[in-house]
Amino acid sequence: MILEENEKKISLLEQELLALDSENPKYKELKKQLDVLKNETYSNLSAWDRVLIARSEKRIKAKALIDKLITDFIELHGDQYFSDDQSIISGIGFLGDLPVTILAQAKGDNLNENLKRNFGMTSPEGFRKTLRLAKEAEKFKRPIITIVDTSGAYPGKGAEERGQARAIAQNLYEFSKLKTPVVAIILSEGGSGGALALTVSDYIFMFENAVYSVLSPEGFTSILFKDKVPVSEVADVMKLTSKDLINYGIVDEIIAEPLGGIRYVSDEFANNLKERLIKKIKELMNEKEDELLNNRYNKFRRIGSEK
Repeated sequence: MILEENEKKISLLEQELLALDSENPKYKELKKQLDVLKNETYSNLSAWDRVLIARSEKRIKAKALIDKLITDFIELHGDQYFSDDQSIISGIGFLGDLPVTILAQAKGDNLNENLKRNFGMTSPEGFRKTLRLAKEAEKFKRPIITIVDTSGAYPGKGAEERGQARAIAQNLYEFSKLKTPVVAIILSEGGSGGALALTVSDYIFMFENAVYSVLSPEGFTSILFKDKVPVSEVADVMKLTSKDLINYGIVDEIIAEPLGGIRYVSDEFANNLKERLIKKIKELMNEKEDELLNNRYNKFRRIGSEK
């Protein structure tokens, strides 16, 4: 894979640069090589390249975004039935001067944290936790922000025994009629029903290098082509990139990223995103309740119809 090979070279050049003083003559030469290599690598990305960037261990996770966007955040736990699914970070805080509820799918920054968070694959208790807090937000007329980053809902035996499909279906149904604004952010991977359970919303932001699809490219080629077609080819057919999805009217707005994907949240980036979120949420809060619900219903009814 060209992307993976070039990213290894980029990483080595970055390490060399960090070891040099900026006044060193070699620094400028290496910096120029790095800039050229980055432009060659990231200027014409394929759909599969975007999948790899979305899955990168260097990419920011939901917690980093929450820490930068939300002040006075209080995490709330548990589904009041079985347990607390740590693949979901949920709670309340302030977006600027707006009190909001945050429902985020969370991956880890290292192996131990990924094991704790089940690699972002949500179980039934996680979906029930998000629904519990969504209903609480509705009661107090608090806007909801969801952050999506999952390869899919957890498919294990225990999850099925505890009602995985029902939990997802319940979210789809209840979120479609919540009487408070819901804004979704597709941060990295948005896979299958696990992602859809948190994207039934009034407005969907999608990060530039995120992907959003009915299943993974690996699952797609396995089911439809019996693994005879490379994932790099089927990813393009799936139309899962932010550019594809905004053209189809499935997402509403793309959040631009630094070259090569977002690896940390700068103050400038956070402030810009915060302004966009506040503006959209205030617009939605000004809509009458019936108008809000009708617009949300029609938004999803239009998907797949001819323009």
